[in-house]
Amino acid sequence: MMRYERITQGSFLERPNRFLAYAELAGKKEVIHVKNTGRCAELLKPGAVIYVQESQNPERKTKWDLIAVEKGDRIINMDSQIPNRVVQEWIEEGNLFEDVRLVKPETTYCNSRFDLYVETGDKRKIFIEVKGVTLEENGVVRFPDAPSERAVKHLEELGQAVKEGYEAYVFFVIQMKGVRYFTPNRDTHPAFCDALKRAQAAGVHVLAYDCEVSADSIEVNEEVPVVLGSPLLKESVEPVVAWYRKHRRDLPWREHPDAYRVWVSEIMLQQTRVEAVKPYYERFLEAFPNAAALAEAEEDKLLKMWEGLGYYNRVRNMQKAAQQVMTEHNGRFPQSYDEILKLSGIGHYTAGAISSFAYGIAKPAVDGNVLRVVSRLLASDADIMKASTRAQMERLIEEVIPIDAAADFNQGLIEIGAIVCVPNGEPKCEICPVAHLCKAKAQNIQMELPVKTKAKARRIEKRTVLIFRDNETVAIRKRPVKGLLAGLYELPNVEGHLTRKEVIEYGKEIGLTPIRVKKLASAKHIFSHVEWHMIGYEVLVDELEKNCSEKMIFAGREEIDRKYSIPSAFEAYIERK
Repeated sequence: MMRYERITQGSFLERPNRFLAYAELAGKKEVIHVKNTGRCAELLKPGAVIYVQESQNPERKTKWDLIAVEKGDRIINMDSQIPNRVVQEWIEEGNLFEDVRLVKPETTYCNSRFDLYVETGDKRKIFIEVKGVTLEENGVVRFPDAPSERAVKHLEELGQAVKEGYEAYVFFVIQMKGVRYFTPNRDTHPAFCDALKRAQAAGVHVLAYDCEVSADSIEVNEEVPVVLGSPLLKESVEPVVAWYRKHRRDLPWREHPDAYRVWVSEIMLQQTRVEAVKPYYERFLEAFPNAAALAEAEEDKLLKMWEGLGYYNRVRNMQKAAQQVMTEHNGRFPQSYDEILKLSGIGHYTAGAISSFAYGIAKPAVDGNVLRVVSRLLASDADIMKASTRAQMERLIEEVIPIDAAADFNQGLIEIGAIVCVPNGEPKCEICPVAHLCKAKAQNIQMELPVKTKAKARRIEKRTVLIFRDNETVAIRKRPVKGLLAGLYELPNVEGHLTRKEVIEYGKEIGLTPIRVKKLASAKHIFSHVEWHMIGYEVLVDELEKNCSEKMIFAGREEIDRKYSIPSAFEAYIERK
């Protein structure tokens, strides 16, 4: 703890220049030396309570140094010469680094003189640039309060030092206590803000700590969150969490959010409506209550339980992942984001969802809902179809996600996107918990965002679907193990749109004799990159099984419903079996 002697309380009067101020001390107007040459206009207001130190140097023109000022219920240290000494003392006491062997102030590197140079017993060589912070508003502290090209240069050269094998830190000493977070002051010096981001990207560590401050002392206290990306997103955290806890929907996968259940629900919810998923979720968990059961499931049963959800590779990947859980993790679902991400079929969103919902890990879960909400909140015109935009959003959210409410914040953003900031139609801004922060609302451009480039036009494929029937028995077949709808069962179908005559000829080619051919209604099914434009025929044949040369399965409706998974692409014709 750094202590001052000979401290006197006074009242601030005015500041004629950067270096001098007038104050009333014991009823007398005195000239005060101001060590902090920053603007400090929000602190040094007429009548403010200040604390000054009496100098013992008889050669000095001014007898007093300004040390601290009261702002509301907190004391703010204004001694610009003290942060370096406070941090040096703090490090020498064993904080921040282990086995410190050397702490040297004012060390030259390239064209800069950094505040501290540290060496440790394990041969770490570390440059530290210390910045004192006194600018505060509503619990948010910023630096600088005036443009500083020198500070920008220091950041650039810290990044260069990292390239040459040094460690580097920017240490913001917040010369007060009880703040919410630190962010660079873009309004005052955008170049510093950008340089700080570049430095961090180059490997420079950015830290902020508040201080215990009294009229005659200052001591490094606790780490403070650093927000380099979006302070606006940081401000959204509390209202999003509060809203979610009050308004969240009662969904079955939220009742017992263990990792396995979260995983199953998130895979099912991909490109599928919540209401549609509910019955599938319950049925799937009943059949496969844990990773072990899923890992050992027969493929036909697995696909049958997935029937109607589409994108069957998702459930195949789930089984592969379950097998990884059994073999690589001794049957226990991994509990770290990085290990979850290694499981088959799990990307950044799903890994973030499982990590935060099940384990409370502060990792983002950015889906389409979140991209839309954040794009509107920030009035971002970045194309959300680009991977770089998603990655940027993930970085912004990860920086602000609360450690003690990671699940509620992530789910809150998703929930707002699902039922408030909706994908189709006007957003319900009147009930949105962050409407007061939303830049898109302020600019009245909600409906213009998010920016989303149109997907490449789908390929159109014409197909003819054939229901070969013999009384209550129909023909189905298994699709190839690779390609579209791989390994699933289907109604026989061929490329192109066949005429009635061509259907009869095709039936004869495969050993079936059509007795009656009935034209069915047309149908369309959309895949991600392909559209099937289908026509159908019901073909009554005699002795379906006897002469058919194609590899078919002949089964009744009950058996098909029980045993074989037929994708929704054939939904328009499946009811006619």
